[in-house]
Amino acid sequence: MTASIIDGKAFAATVRAQVTDHVTRLKEVHGITPGLAVVLVGEDPASEVYVRNKGKQTLESGMASFEHKLDASTSEADLLALIGKLNADPAVHGILVQLPLPAHLDSDLVINAIDPAKDVDGFHISNVGLLGTGQKSMVPCTPLGCLMMLRDHHGSLSGLNAVVVGRSNIVGKPMAQLLLNDSCTVTIAHSRTKDLASLCRSADILVAAVGRAEMITGDFVKPGATVIDVGINRIERDGKKKLVGDVEFQSAAAVAGAITPVPGGVGPMTIACLLANTVTACCRANGLPEPEGLTA
Repeated sequence: MTASIIDGKAFAATVRAQVTDHVTRLKEVHGITPGLAVVLVGEDPASEVYVRNKGKQTLESGMASFEHKLDASTSEADLLALIGKLNADPAVHGILVQLPLPAHLDSDLVINAIDPAKDVDGFHISNVGLLGTGQKSMVPCTPLGCLMMLRDHHGSLSGLNAVVVGRSNIVGKPMAQLLLNDSCTVTIAHSRTKDLASLCRSADILVAAVGRAEMITGDFVKPGATVIDVGINRIERDGKKKLVGDVEFQSAAAVAGAITPVPGGVGPMTIACLLANTVTACCRANGLPEPEGLTA
């Protein structure tokens, strides 16, 4: 068996096109321009690239982009004051504070200072609680992107067995909750799970988000299963730096029915879903119908 490739890059382009259409209608019909504010503290090179890409795609979709770059020594009080201003700014519908923050800043305190209605990362404790109880919330971008691709591939997910390998607050836990909300039977596993390979082989849907390069091999995959690889790991192989996922692609693709590659799978969906969340937040703030197909 050779797995079909779930092309996240192409899917993300479709999502961005939908976002652009919604933004155009919001402008033309309601005179509203969705706005996304991104706050970057310090000069982490990877974060700078990510923020630059977010700003570029925000503008390309027709939305307003507000970037705030702060010195690494910025005090917690000053950062919280900025978040307070953004919370009160009606032109800002989404707020994202780029992680990781410098060590002297309390990430939980900062995230929970964001207005939950503008928390387009879906990390605020209120949104976590709403998602966990099946209520309307802002959903973390990476799990939302995975869910969109799974729905597109399978149609209904009802009754499927899903195993999520990874228990982070950013991906593993919300991914499991989203699958549960779509009527999957869900197991959360992790690096310390006993007989992990056997458990993974029970999955119709296998989501790898454990943060270990190529940990999931073909021996972990049920024939015909759908494998979603969330991992992004930089390794050196044959003297060259390479980007790989948490799944050993070749062996898994030989068994799976469908699989996301790394790069070009889940990654492109994260920013696309950030844009989608910003449009959703804008619609909710203005009492307008939410965009179909762009929410959980």
